[in-house]
Amino acid sequence: MATLALEQVTKVFPNGAEAVHGFDLVVNEGEFVVLVGPSGCGKTTALRMVAGLEEVTSGTISLGGKVVNDISARDRDVAMVFQNYALYPHLTVLDNIAFSLRVRGISKHERRQKAQEAADVLGLTEVCLRKPAQLSGGQRQRVAMGRALVREPAVFLMDEPLSNLDANLRVQMRSEVLRVQRHLGVAALYVTHDQTEAMTMGDRVAVLRDGTLQQLATPLELYESPANLFVASFIGSPPMNLYEAEISGPATELVLSLGSQRLALPADSGHRSPDLVGSKARKLVVGIRPEHLTIAAGVSTDRQTTLAARVELVEILGNESLVHYSTDARTVRNRAGVWTADATVQGEIAGATAAQGVARVDPRVPVMAGDRVTLAVDVGRMSFFDAETGDAIGATARVGIPPQTEPENQGPTQKLGA
Repeated sequence: MATLALEQVTKVFPNGAEAVHGFDLVVNEGEFVVLVGPSGCGKTTALRMVAGLEEVTSGTISLGGKVVNDISARDRDVAMVFQNYALYPHLTVLDNIAFSLRVRGISKHERRQKAQEAADVLGLTEVCLRKPAQLSGGQRQRVAMGRALVREPAVFLMDEPLSNLDANLRVQMRSEVLRVQRHLGVAALYVTHDQTEAMTMGDRVAVLRDGTLQQLATPLELYESPANLFVASFIGSPPMNLYEAEISGPATELVLSLGSQRLALPADSGHRSPDLVGSKARKLVVGIRPEHLTIAAGVSTDRQTTLAARVELVEILGNESLVHYSTDARTVRNRAGVWTADATVQGEIAGATAAQGVARVDPRVPVMAGDRVTLAVDVGRMSFFDAETGDAIGATARVGIPPQTEPENQGPTQKLGA
């Protein structure tokens, strides 16, 4: 077992495209770290550099304190599970699992024993003599994991191994992958574009965008304290509602303006987040998670913690309802890498601009499209971001990173248009 460390790792392809930029990451023994981000963000390239399948342009990759940049893939103490299982169709389950040991010259008796042990751990005992064509998708995935497991690697690398499975089987296999990794007790680096997979599996999650690390944190910290607008919009389904806003008032009586409406912040907001006080007289972006909005009974007269809205669509999911609404704030969206507010569009709420948002509410609340509702806002749970840089205001960015391994946030500057 060993610790995996990447320090200022950069990858530039021959055509000049920079896939990964100054990437810092430490994966400790027994830790499960997930790399997540949109397609093309560099996560698979980073994984392939660790595996030795891509050369590092600059920076160092260390395993157990030893730099492995110049060590070939076959001589690195890592095992990789690919999206494509790449099983040999003419070999049985046991022979597929044992194949990597055969290549390394391990005796037939020993590799048979190790393959059988791996099959037992993965619940493949009853299908050991079958061939891949006779297996389900989940069983094939376990065989691919077994082939990596028998090598007893120092680091487990996985590149979207569940993406070819149906939704129900993916959920089942998440716990299976974690069970195997915990059994091995080794460092694991897992790549996915599925944020739900990342949040449910990772001890820590690294969010990448355009080859640059945006935030590294535990799933809960990532969700509750996003470091910037990209992380706020990427993590969460439905995503965080983002609105252009202004802040005013003394430190003990801060008031947030969203369009023509006002929200009073908790009295201790200025004390807990001094940067908010410094945000007065300049635009900022406020983020509200859908579950931090509830439909108030009747029309509330408390305009300090509520927003007037019009229901546009209701999605009933059984355990919850997603209420899509319009209100008189300007929604902030990412357009071609730049954060901008929606253009002014005359809406049905007098003197306001129409904007879309989503609230996650109790399905028993009677509401339908066209209804005028009052949304109660959990003002103590809102997030704030600088409109010019896109960085979080009044929050500990990159929370959850041990001080000795915390990378600088070198994410691209994001500007909000007027």
